[in-house]
Amino acid sequence: MSDAMIREHDTVVLTAPIPERGLEAGDVGAVVHVYPGAAAFEVEFTTLSGKTAAVVTVPAGRIRSVTKTEIPHARELALH
Repeated sequence: MSDAMIREHDTVVLTAPIPERGLEAGDVGAVVHVYPGAAAFEVEFTTLSGKTAAVVTVPAGRIRSVTKTEIPHARELALH
């Protein structure tokens, strides 16, 4: 699946860190909004307990679709 095919509610992977929000490359989120032309996406990142960690606008080139062979990895979220 190419990035152009990412839709609302898809699970995506961050490909670059967003340090001001405590997010790292590899963090997994859910698309909650697709901007016109799929130029950017509003992505919600949650803790494993379901608490929203961040909702951020991410340019298309900074997320990708998940693949069939990936597994999630847990890490502690740096609190600000």
